[in-house]
Amino acid sequence: MKTPASGYCRTGFRTALALSMAVACGMTGSTAASPAPVQPAKAGAHPDEALADICRAPSPADSGAGYRAIAGGPLRSVLPADGVAGDARVAPFLLRSRLVSNREFKAFLQTSPSWRRGQAPALFTAPGYLATLDTADDDAPVTHVSWYAAQAYCTSEDARLPRWYEWEFAAAADATRADARDDDAWLTAILRWYADAGKAAPGHVAATPANYYGIHDTHGLVWEWVEDYSGLFVNADSRAKGEQKQLDYCGGAAVSLADRRNYAVLMRLALLSAMEARQDGANLGFRCARDPVPNDQGASP
Repeated sequence: MKTPASGYCRTGFRTALALSMAVACGMTGSTAASPAPVQPAKAGAHPDEALADICRAPSPADSGAGYRAIAGGPLRSVLPADGVAGDARVAPFLLRSRLVSNREFKAFLQTSPSWRRGQAPALFTAPGYLATLDTADDDAPVTHVSWYAAQAYCTSEDARLPRWYEWEFAAAADATRADARDDDAWLTAILRWYADAGKAAPGHVAATPANYYGIHDTHGLVWEWVEDYSGLFVNADSRAKGEQKQLDYCGGAAVSLADRRNYAVLMRLALLSAMEARQDGANLGFRCARDPVPNDQGASP
């Protein structure tokens, strides 16, 4: 069993590298008025050199996916903000209405060849990176993508990966309600997909109706990267309290699995807490988020 001291909340190389890339790429994407064409990272390049090559993001493109403004507010999260039972406060944000598709990621690679399979440094990708991109349906969500690559894509849209509380806030909605988590029928339908996730290739993005916020596929298609995934820690030792399991947020927050409405979200937490930034998965994709612009929410119609 991993502990916070030796697991995901340690302030080690992986966390520092993840933060440095997020900052570096964010600054590059937001300040480069006319970025130079991306050049492939040199073989055997020092990580700093490779990072500089990779972060030369192209000018943001309008993907057509659209970003929806979400006002935020209090959230009854599985990760209590005070470590006990307090609601989290979610600030206003914009969320990409659709998962990033294979077609969109292929277009990104045309202007960012440093992220192509075989060219992105091994420091930022695993052997299975983009393994199915050339054979998968173009309208399906891109998978086998590392956290680093997802962040780089979002930078190209003047965006970032959503934070955990933002994703959880948006994913609590059904088609007509901002928070449907107390509806047993809705929860049962969601859990049915989680039971079968991974048994078949993901279907098309946005093939089902959007939720209350205009967001498609928060459940039922793929798992999703979040920006702060490395702060999620799962302690799966259930010996202390029978069937109880503890979920820590850097050693602080706790939640009981006795509450069945938390099952689906907790499965996501368990997956993300087990990941490293260079890893990927056959059913792990992503979407992007943005901070609101003052006097201009920036949401697509």
